[in-house]
Amino acid sequence: MARNSFASVLGRTPLWVIPMIYIGVSLFFGMVVLRFENAYLAQRTSLFSGWFFGNVAISSAQAYLSAIASGMIALTAIVFTVAYITAQFNSVAYSPRVASLFIRDPALFHTFGLFNATFMFSAITLGWVDRDKSGFVPEVALVIVIILFGLSMFAFARLVRGVSDLQITNTLHKLGDHGRSVLKETFDRLDSKRGLENTFSPKEDHLRNGPITQIVRHTRVPLSIAEIDQKALVDLARRFNALIEVDCAVGDTLVYDTKLLQVRGAARQIPEKELWQAIHLSEERTFEQDPKYPIRLLVDVAIKALSPAVNDPTTAVQAIDQIEDLLRRLGRRNLEDVHARDDEGIVRLIYPNPDWEDFLRLSFDEIRQYGATSVQVMRRLRSALAGIAESMSDESRIATIERYFKQLDLGISRSSYDPEDRKTASQEDRQGLGVSRHRTTLTAISSST
Repeated sequence: MARNSFASVLGRTPLWVIPMIYIGVSLFFGMVVLRFENAYLAQRTSLFSGWFFGNVAISSAQAYLSAIASGMIALTAIVFTVAYITAQFNSVAYSPRVASLFIRDPALFHTFGLFNATFMFSAITLGWVDRDKSGFVPEVALVIVIILFGLSMFAFARLVRGVSDLQITNTLHKLGDHGRSVLKETFDRLDSKRGLENTFSPKEDHLRNGPITQIVRHTRVPLSIAEIDQKALVDLARRFNALIEVDCAVGDTLVYDTKLLQVRGAARQIPEKELWQAIHLSEERTFEQDPKYPIRLLVDVAIKALSPAVNDPTTAVQAIDQIEDLLRRLGRRNLEDVHARDDEGIVRLIYPNPDWEDFLRLSFDEIRQYGATSVQVMRRLRSALAGIAESMSDESRIATIERYFKQLDLGISRSSYDPEDRKTASQEDRQGLGVSRHRTTLTAISSST
C-alpha cells in the first residue's frame, strides 16, 4: 500500500504551481538562448536563414512574434472559459464533487502553462529583434517559438476534445477507472492470505495491551484525511518501540478535538510534528487510498438523476453498471483493517478499513431509497446484487447480500406498486427494462461455490 514518495509529493503539489514552472522555465531559457544566439550566432545568420526561413525581414519577424504573443493571451482566455463552463455544467448536471474532478485535471494546468510559456518566449524574442538597431533577427529563437506554438495548438485541440468527457457515459467510466485503480493499489487479493498476518503473536501482546502513552487530536479547521503514510508511521513506531493506532479512516473529516491516533507502549513521546507529517490532510476528499470516494461520486450521480427535478433513471442504471463492477472486484479483496509490520515482522501500525457491508450500503442504500418508485432501478439493483453474489466465494459476504436482497424485497412489498408492477420489479434485468430474468436464488449460488 505504500506509494512512491516522489509521486506522492507530486500529487500534493498545488496545481497553480504548474503554470508558474512553465513561466519560470521559459523566462530562463529565453534569456539564455537569445543571449547565446546574439553573442555567437549573429554573424552566421545567413546560414540559419537558408535552413529555416530564407531571409527574414525585421518587420516580418516583429509582426509574426506580435501575432503569436497576442494570440496566446486570447487562447488562454478561451481555455479559462472552457474550464469553468465545464465545471458549471458538471456541477449542475451531475454533482459539485464531480465538477472538481474535471477542474483539477492536471492537463488543464499544463495547457495554461504551455500557453503562458509560448507567450513569454515570444515576448522575450520580440525584444531582441533589431536590438540596438543591429538588424539582428534571432532565427533560432523563432524556430523555438514555432515549436512552442505548435505544441500549444496540439494541447488546445486535446483540451477541446476533452469536452466529450461531459457526456454521462464518459463521466461514469472516468469515475469507475479511478475506483478500479485505487482499489487495486489499496487492497490485496483474498488469495494472498494477508488476513493471516492480521493477528498478534504473544511477543506483540505487550504492545497491543500496553498503556496509552500519547494521544494526538486535531485542533485545526475541518480537513479530510487524504492519505496515511504507512511507511513513515511504521518507522516512527519502530524507533520508539511503540504501536500506533489510527482511529480515523482515509476520507474521514477531522473537526476540532477529533482523536486522530493514539500511541501504545512508547518509552517517551513521539514528536507530534513527525506524526502529523505522516498524515496528509486536504480540504476535500481525494482518490488516493480511498476506494469509497469513487463509489460515493457514482452514487451522487445516480441519486441526482433520480431526483424529481431530473427524473432520469437510465443514468442511475448506468451508474449501477460501474458500481457493480467495482463491488465484484472488491468482493475478491481483503477488506480487513490494516496491520502494518516492520522489518522484524512486529505490528507497528493499525488503522481501519471499511468492511464489505460498509461498501454494500454505501453503494446501494441511497439508490434503493431514492429509486424506490422506479421499476427500472429496482430491476437493475436486483440484477447487480445477484451478479455480485455469483462472482464471490466468501460465504459471509454472500450472506450479507442475501440480507440485502430481503431488504430490497421488503421495500418493493411496501411500495405503491400495483401487483403487476411488483411482479415486474421483482425480476432481474441488467438493462433495467430490457431482458427480464427470473430471480437468482442466492442459496443456489452459495451451494455452487
